[in-house]
Amino acid sequence: MAEVHTEIKVRVLPKSSRTEIIGIEEDTYKVKLTAPPVAGKANKALIELLAKRLGIGKGRVEIISGGRSRLKTVRIYGLSPEEITSFMPSN
Repeated sequence: MAEVHTEIKVRVLPKSSRTEIIGIEEDTYKVKLTAPPVAGKANKALIELLAKRLGIGKGRVEIISGGRSRLKTVRIYGLSPEEITSFMPSN
């Protein structure tokens, strides 16, 4: 049986004053990161933030599209959409 995974959309605001998930707009989570969008630093910070917030290992969070864009699709392994929603702010 395949492991459950969920895909979410994330809009990243790099070089912000704080690293935080600020809410959801339509079906896209908005995330502020202090890291700059240079050499994958913002992507690494996003993975670390989501893994910590969801209580899972960083290896279970994968950016599957938008690696060089502010709008990204992230796949999270082992959690259902309902479980992810329970960990994330709703605005």
